[in-house]
Amino acid sequence: MEKDFESIMGDYIVIKAEENGVNIIGLTRGRDTKFHHTEKLDKGEVLLVQFTEITSAMKVRGKARIYCRYGEVHSGE
Repeated sequence: MEKDFESIMGDYIVIKAEENGVNIIGLTRGRDTKFHHTEKLDKGEVLLVQFTEITSAMKVRGKARIYCRYGEVHSGE
């Protein structure tokens, strides 16, 4: 049960697209880092994502605002 709770309470980030065609790419954990998921957002769309046992990193391509517990970051500027 504790492991399930930890995965549910993992770090979340919010990505808000400021232009059409913003790409979000999820990268795996482990010995070899690989792409495992991609999303494409259009202007004004918001995606809430979570770091998990599988997802160790996310790459954002395009102009977007990224909100996390460390503050706000702007990409593509």
